[in-house]
Amino acid sequence: MKIAFVGKGGSGKTTLSSLFIRHLAAEGAPVVAVDADINQHLGAALGLDESEAAALPAMGEHLRLIKDYLRGANPRIASADTMIKTTPPGEGSRLLRVLEDNPVYDACARPVGLDGGTVRLMVTGPFTDADLGVACYHSKTGAVELCLNHLVDGPGEYVVVDMTAGSDSFASGMFTRFDMTFLVAEPTRKGVSVYRQYKEYARDFGVALKVVGNKVQGPDDLDFLRAEVGDDLLVTVGHSDWVRAMEKGRPPRFAALEESNRLALRTLREAADATYELRDWERYTRQMVQFHLKNARSWGNERTGADLAAQVDPGFVLGESVTAGA
Repeated sequence: MKIAFVGKGGSGKTTLSSLFIRHLAAEGAPVVAVDADINQHLGAALGLDESEAAALPAMGEHLRLIKDYLRGANPRIASADTMIKTTPPGEGSRLLRVLEDNPVYDACARPVGLDGGTVRLMVTGPFTDADLGVACYHSKTGAVELCLNHLVDGPGEYVVVDMTAGSDSFASGMFTRFDMTFLVAEPTRKGVSVYRQYKEYARDFGVALKVVGNKVQGPDDLDFLRAEVGDDLLVTVGHSDWVRAMEKGRPPRFAALEESNRLALRTLREAADATYELRDWERYTRQMVQFHLKNARSWGNERTGADLAAQVDPGFVLGESVTAGA
């Protein structure tokens, strides 16, 4: 299951995504965790110290390897140089699976041990001095989008992505790549403003969206969120001494997390799992192609010097039964 955590800056989305990842790991589920937020805090939230987090390989720095591997023997893609972030797979492409070993994971993923299990962590990488003034963060997250376009995952497998803050996710088609999007919202006007934007933008794309109320301190906060987001409010999370200790770098064992918050995390997993029966791989592939053609027309053809529409394999539908190319 592919799951995104979104929300405005400071809403607690990284904290909630890290708790959800810990919950899955504690229950023995295979997890690939991806930090797609340019601020890059997920590693620390999963317990890495500053030097360990800084040493994580940036996906953007391995973009050539990613493209070469995923292109495989796809005859519609002349070279890795003509692949862009939205390039869809086709006959002959290599696909990614959660549990396998492959060169992309070897280069870009690192194991992180958590209570009860180990997860693979991948990061887009932070801005560097060379990026300042000449690049936007979409150049970093493009590697994530390309991998998601070539990912085949099944029930009981999880890819959890901590997305960039705010509604900037809509600057690409990546917001359509998830089975479930959890929007973390505080009980304030600013806290629910991103929800309204997400709801509006995602309405025509079949995006499954649920709100996680964070920093909820009493009935007034709960009533506010219910009034603002209605049935989209899935669960709320309040103060946590465990989280406070984690933020200080001294987390107790995950089993000591408050019962109410453990129940909230269980509810998140149940909601995500329930979307499996609603999967529509044809729509998923169609949306992938839609955004690819849009990007090709607006900038991709000019930048690569190729007709990127020719990369689309009209008979190909991504799905669990599809085998990877050689």
